[in-house]
Amino acid sequence: MSHQAEQDNPTPLLRQQTSNLSDYTVDSTSTFVNTPSPAATPGSPVHHRTGYRRLASFNNEDTAYHGSRHSPSSSQTIQAHGLGIKNLKPLPSSSRAGLSGSDAASSVNPLLSPPSLQSIREHKQDDREREDNGDWDDYTSRPDPYQPFVANPDTEQLHKQATAPTVQSVDPREPWCTARQKLHHGKGNWLAITALILSVYSTLMSGLWFGVAVAKPRFGHGIAHTGRMSPATATLIAAAIAKSIELSFVTVFVTFLGQVLSRRALVKQSKGITISEMSMRQWVMQPGTMITHWQTVRYAALTFLGMIALSGAVIAMLYTTASESLVAPKLKLGPVEHRMLHGRVAATFANEPFIQKSCQTPIPESADPEFGGSTCIAIEHSGQAIASGRGSDDLAKRPAPVAMLYDNTTVQGSWISNVNMTDLSQKYSTGNYSRVVTNVTMAMPHAGVFGVMRDPVNNILQPQDLEGLGQYEVQASVPAPAVNVICASMQREELTPIVFSEWPLGNGTAVNLTDWPKNFPIPAYPEFINTTAVDDLFEFGEKYGRRAPVFPKLPVNYNTVLNTTGWFADSIYLLATSATGNYTMCSLRGSLSTKCSTRYSASMSGGSMSTHCEDTNDHLAYSKTYPNATEGVLQKDWITVAAEWARAISLDAGKADGQSSNARLLTQLIPTEQRLNPSLPSMAEALAVLAGCTLLTSSLDSPFIHFWNYSTTVSTLDEPQHQAFQATLRTKDFASGPNQPWQQMFYVVLFFTFATNSFCLIYFLVRHGLVTDFIEPQNLFSLSLNSPPSHALDGACGSGPENEQLLTNWHIKMDQQREHFYIENGQRPPMKRKTTRPLDFEMDTSPIVNTYTKLSSRHTSLL
Repeated sequence: MSHQAEQDNPTPLLRQQTSNLSDYTVDSTSTFVNTPSPAATPGSPVHHRTGYRRLASFNNEDTAYHGSRHSPSSSQTIQAHGLGIKNLKPLPSSSRAGLSGSDAASSVNPLLSPPSLQSIREHKQDDREREDNGDWDDYTSRPDPYQPFVANPDTEQLHKQATAPTVQSVDPREPWCTARQKLHHGKGNWLAITALILSVYSTLMSGLWFGVAVAKPRFGHGIAHTGRMSPATATLIAAAIAKSIELSFVTVFVTFLGQVLSRRALVKQSKGITISEMSMRQWVMQPGTMITHWQTVRYAALTFLGMIALSGAVIAMLYTTASESLVAPKLKLGPVEHRMLHGRVAATFANEPFIQKSCQTPIPESADPEFGGSTCIAIEHSGQAIASGRGSDDLAKRPAPVAMLYDNTTVQGSWISNVNMTDLSQKYSTGNYSRVVTNVTMAMPHAGVFGVMRDPVNNILQPQDLEGLGQYEVQASVPAPAVNVICASMQREELTPIVFSEWPLGNGTAVNLTDWPKNFPIPAYPEFINTTAVDDLFEFGEKYGRRAPVFPKLPVNYNTVLNTTGWFADSIYLLATSATGNYTMCSLRGSLSTKCSTRYSASMSGGSMSTHCEDTNDHLAYSKTYPNATEGVLQKDWITVAAEWARAISLDAGKADGQSSNARLLTQLIPTEQRLNPSLPSMAEALAVLAGCTLLTSSLDSPFIHFWNYSTTVSTLDEPQHQAFQATLRTKDFASGPNQPWQQMFYVVLFFTFATNSFCLIYFLVRHGLVTDFIEPQNLFSLSLNSPPSHALDGACGSGPENEQLLTNWHIKMDQQREHFYIENGQRPPMKRKTTRPLDFEMDTSPIVNTYTKLSSRHTSLL
């Protein structure tokens, strides 16, 4: 009758609607088996996994079980509840055809037990007797939350005799999941080869990237608009390589985690794996899960493998940022380099004919062959300005002299060889007359350095080569052109020896300026003319080898007159009259100073050039390069340039009472006290600054040493020659390395990426192939779906595991008879009841079983 009922109800049940525990039996494999009673009413079928039946979930299990023990006749209706998954696709007939022997025969009736379940029936009566005697222990009084599924293939093969049909937990209509492939893939497998190639690439490239970050190479002309690669292309390539390293690292590291966890789960003597450890791959692939699923981090991060996974997740997140900070080419100023630079030399210092010829004018030379060059120079000189602003009565603290070069380079000079004005004035005061004396020397940078930086011979990147963002700084050990200005107040009677209109020959008459100084009875050199009260100050007379100047007349108020001629002259002289009728005479002399070095920096917006003088710590001062060079050697050719400059700014207009604006301004700056005015520049300072342009013009294309080392018979070269000098250079170009000190912390990310890649590569080489990665979602899903249920995850079917469930250990095991893999939680405490002892005999096994046996019998590792 029961057999007929089983045939009428083709859907097998996990649990009948009865509370009588005698209807259930437990065999040696800890699988609950239900034996229906004739009066049992079938319940609602539940969805189940292939090959297994899940027990229905219900409340008060203890009451139900214990109640059934004392009231066998009672009947309770238990509704199954919970979430499940079901494959709606019909099972292919080929799968059912795979059943062999008695399994295929018994599949006609779902309630008939196959021979493989004979062990269940053998222990059925023993279990009922234990229940009746009250010997059922605590482990079998209710479903054990740590109850593992244990297959016993050794004893299954012994039970081949026919048996009476019973209720079974395995549906013979649904086949066992027999593995198609081995767990282990050899080193020749495409998956193992791919993983190894990715590991090698990631290791080599991350090592190269770390080495580039440490070396901080400068790419110079390699990355420039005029170079082999444009800046935009270089940035894109660096970003693409960094991303490929990051992606390959993530792939390799996730594969490494999967291998470690899968191998540990297969080893019988290992601690197994936990759900929190299974989530480690998500830390790397989806770092946000470390926040949304923080419980997994809490339980797994403190393990050794967890710390490795956590560090791998962090460096994977930060790798592209670290690459951008330390490796990607970016514009930055490089270190100071000591170099020999080469500059073009075409003429001597202050070579007036060469300067006029080089002056750029729209008027062709044929249209004005005689005065075209001088006119061009005069226009250039007239565009200069003087220093202004408040300063100090100490000349060293006065505003620095300024000028312009090529309209885009600001030039700043220095005051050198400073002399105390008060002491000097008192020294040359006579009797009751308090003379005011000012002696200033201004040094300007060597303008030839401007052309040196643009000379292709020096191979220096220009700002326009780097999208207008380039920059360079140079300090050159070259002499600095300088001008010395001495101004002294004088009385009218002191000027009589040097003013022609005051001589008896002049008789106080006006001078014919058309013929001046030609056809005037002025003694010729080497005869020295009259002495003055300031001969020692200006070094006039035979003692000094210098003749005093002769002016045509005394200028009226706010006017100046010049003396720019003389035999073997090395100075030009100016006589000025202030608003109060006081007279001041000034001398201007050009020279080369060895106390300075020239500094120049340029960018797309312009440049700046300056002098660095009288610094004992300046190793590039010209006096350090040429210790034997004489300081302040006068340049006699300069007076020709200075004369053109003085006439260009109308400093000689006082001969005709021309009322020049420049002259008026200069006479207003004549000091009236024996000290510098903190609010205004002195006349001597103003003249020096105004004459600064002559120093810049004179040094263009001139030697970078203090003498002319070419033929003494020529002052210009038909073909310019390059002359070397010492310098330090610092350029801005594309380079690797940090821009800010705090970015150095990313070195840790690059180093650990390389170290982790190296460790993973060694691991893959040592393991000689891969095992199936059961941590991958598709593999874990297939494995779980074909595994028996576990009460260790009670309540987790709806919202997922939590708390201690994340710490439950899981092992991957194999039913060697059916070559079926499944996952189960860790072993429970030892049972007090008897278990079936497996028989000791050898059986032929398949390659799949052999592979599993080798992997599962290995010793545990640190990971």
